[in-house]
Formats: sequence, structure tokens, C-alpha cells
Amino acid sequence: MKGVHFPVTAAALSVLAFTTLLASASDPDPLQDFCVAINNTDFAVFVNGKFCKDPNLASANDFFSDKLRYSGNTSNPVGSIVTAANVDVIPGLNTLGISFARVDFAPNGLNPPHTHPRATEIFIVLEGSLYVGFVTSNINGDGNRLFTKVLNKGDVFVFPIGLIHFQLNVGKTNALALAAFGSQNPGVITIANAVFGSKPPINPDVLTKAFQLDNNVVDYLQKQFWYNNS
Repeated sequence: MKGVHFPVTAAALSVLAFTTLLASASDPDPLQDFCVAINNTDFAVFVNGKFCKDPNLASANDFFSDKLRYSGNTSNPVGSIVTAANVDVIPGLNTLGISFARVDFAPNGLNPPHTHPRATEIFIVLEGSLYVGFVTSNINGDGNRLFTKVLNKGDVFVFPIGLIHFQLNVGKTNALALAAFGSQNPGVITIANAVFGSKPPINPDVLTKAFQLDNNVVDYLQKQFWYNNS
């Protein structure tokens, strides 16, 4: 019986190895919003990642940053500030697929609804209490489900890649959190800023119909200053 099963097992392993080879040969995940291909390298400014330094020229400082040591200034319209430690801050993160951020909150401070198009986020509270949540995609036509939780010191929450999420300080003191991302450059799209503060602005006819708002309301929103806390 053992002799009968061996060829089947060997074939299964061969298929698995071949499938793994195909998977490993696929394109890497995007690290930017887009990467337009060009033939003239004189104008090749952006690439899907960063050009690599000669390893012999690397130093410990390429893998170090002290930016997260310092409190951010939350004196702004939303009462929060995000201090990133991504590949632009720590060059040694290039190709490693991870990054970090510090988020400071004033009392009642808000990190407004936003998404990270290229990364899942894991979020831990170091000080204070935060009301956090995310909204799902429209699953099977059942609408967008909201998942929320009040987090206290030491609590952890996960925001799945690409989903709209937020954090609000519900305590009476300053709050502090750290976020880790599954990308060296997760990107951020703050929803209100993108919809009402894009440059050039979205045609008001689109927004009035999409949000069922009066033209005057859309005009007012598009004239506001949309603060970027990151």
C-alpha cells in the first residue's frame, strides 16, 4: 500500500512546488498610488519602491529614527497629529514591507476617517482612552458594517487593509498610540479631504447627487480648509 501512495504524494508535492514557484514570480504589491512606465530613464523619478544603496555603504543610521520619541503638536483643527516612521524616514525599511507611526491626541482629538490603500494596521494605545472603528465594504449587498471598540492603555485593535477607519480621544487627558503597518509606504487617504478638498475640485454636480446635498452645502464644504494631520 505504501508503494501505491508514494507516486500520488510525489505528484502532489510537484504541483505544490510548481504553484509556489508561480506565486513567487508574481508582481510585487504596489508601494505607490501608481507607477507609469516610461522608456526615457532621464525622467524616471518615481519607482515602485526605492533604489538600493550599495550594502557596503550602509550604516546603522539607515535603520534608525528618533522621530517617534517626541510628542506631536496637536494644536490643529482635528486635535491629533500622526508622526510617521516609514521608508522616507528610515531608509533601511526599503523592501521589508513594514513601517510605524506615532499618533498623539488632544482631549476630544480625532484622527479623521481615512484609509491606508497598501497596508493593514495594528494599533496599540499607550496612554488614554480611544474610541476606534472601521467600516466594511458592502458585503453581499448587506450594507457597510461598522465595527467599534473603546480602547484603553495596552489594548490593541486591527484595521484591515483599505477599509475606512478612525480614532477619537474619549478621555479627559491627552492620548497616545502607536500604529504598525504591513507596508514600507502604506499611504493615507483622508476621506473628507479627498472628497471635498481635492485639487482641482470634483465637479459639484457629482457631489450633490452622490451625497444628496444642496448645491450650497457642497459649495461651502469645498471652500473649507481641510487639514492634513499626517
